[in-house]
Amino acid sequence: GTFMAHGLMKRGMWKMQPSDRLTPGMLNVMRLLSLAEPLGAAAVILGFLTQYAVIGLGIIMLGAISLKVSKWHVPYASTTVNGWELDTLNLGISAALLVSGAGAMSVDRMLGL
Repeated sequence: GTFMAHGLMKRGMWKMQPSDRLTPGMLNVMRLLSLAEPLGAAAVILGFLTQYAVIGLGIIMLGAISLKVSKWHVPYASTTVNGWELDTLNLGISAALLVSGAGAMSVDRMLGL
């Protein structure tokens, strides 16, 4: 649900123009994420190619954590800014799903994947 919400919030990036704060490269990354995050979330919710989907979502979380720590210098948790604690949680959930795979009621199981 988190990936779906965050991906859908980025839809507005398709109407934006690059600026001093949002370079063309970063804008393109955000546009790509506006597609990848909801698609990955839908795959996980349905249990379709779950392990591949969580690899992609995990990579997104590693990128988000890296950006927050190295460029923005955001603390792990804070009362004034969004830290990277939720990103770490999502990364852990992705890792757990990578190891466990989809559940019994998943598309993967119905297809024998």
